[in-house]
Amino acid sequence: MAQTLERLTRRTDTMSSIRGIVRTMKTMSAINAAPYEQAARAIDAWRDTVLDGMHAFLHRNGPLVQNRSQELQPVIIVMGSDHGLCGNYNELLASEVVRAFPTDKSAHVLCVGAQMEDALHGEGITPAHTLLPPANADGLNRLAAELVTRLEQARENAAPGDIAVTLVYTQRAEHGRQAPVLQALLPLDSDMLEELAARPWDSRSLPQFNLPVPALFAALVRNLLFATLFRAAAEALVTENAARLARMQQAEQSVDEKLEDLRAETRTVRQSEITTELLDVIVGFEALRARDKRKAAEASQNFEDL
Repeated sequence: MAQTLERLTRRTDTMSSIRGIVRTMKTMSAINAAPYEQAARAIDAWRDTVLDGMHAFLHRNGPLVQNRSQELQPVIIVMGSDHGLCGNYNELLASEVVRAFPTDKSAHVLCVGAQMEDALHGEGITPAHTLLPPANADGLNRLAAELVTRLEQARENAAPGDIAVTLVYTQRAEHGRQAPVLQALLPLDSDMLEELAARPWDSRSLPQFNLPVPALFAALVRNLLFATLFRAAAEALVTENAARLARMQQAEQSVDEKLEDLRAETRTVRQSEITTELLDVIVGFEALRARDKRKAAEASQNFEDL
């Protein structure tokens, strides 16, 4: 009985330690999501500025005509996680890639996160490059810049000609859920370009540029890609932390239920042990009293015999 009580005590202590770890991870997930959400709002303002620059460029140079006749090399950017404990976060993205590109085995896949790489391998997809996600909000600049550089390299190495880039990441949905998003990056959205070209120029001053037209347009596209990738990475990290927070809440509830069961079982075992010890004391007392009675009876008998 004592060994069982000792084992239950050890299990209770272990479960209490696990609860402390779960609570710490839950708190960290809630804290980590806030800086990424602020970064996402900040980059939205910068993206609007880049679009204003694109508007000025189109107003000065006229609408763009994109050549869609050439063959495009598909490039897929998948933004997953580098850490676990966030449910099926990466597997959901990997299955979305397979669903969207079921027969395209020539796609150049850029993966963000070691866990995401494992999920892609599970679907039979081998990424060309795997990048590390940022450890904090300051690392979003590094990741977005590295992805833009990888896209420029892919464009230079594209055998058919140009590239068609699709971004796959997870964003927050209603009721605390998460939903995968497929966003086309290149070629640029024709509807967006047409809307910018048709938008009236409100200022009385006409836009003036010092850079050559090709260099200016390349810089605008590069900054637009950077802002979009930065925004997607920030949103993906907010969603990842939200998914981990939800899993930790479930884990905390499960641990609390297990702790309550262990404590109830410990109380039952301890009560049984106390009851057994009391019964031993009572039995011993009754035995001693019976012995004393027997000795008193023998002494009385001996005295009568005398």
